[in-house]
Amino acid sequence: MTDDLRFKDFTGGEKASLLLLHARMAKRGMAGPEVDLSDLQRKVERIEKRAERRKNSK
Repeated sequence: MTDDLRFKDFTGGEKASLLLLHARMAKRGMAGPEVDLSDLQRKVERIEKRAERRKNSK
């Protein structure tokens, strides 16, 4: 079973990307509940999967 990811499992670039994507989601979320965030959520999931693969390959 896979362990949970921690912030230290991400590279510096991934950390910066995650922070920016979350900020963009927050900004879009302020526009209202009908705004679609799925594209940004998919990008976050891709980064998380990449970090998890790297963590499990060790």
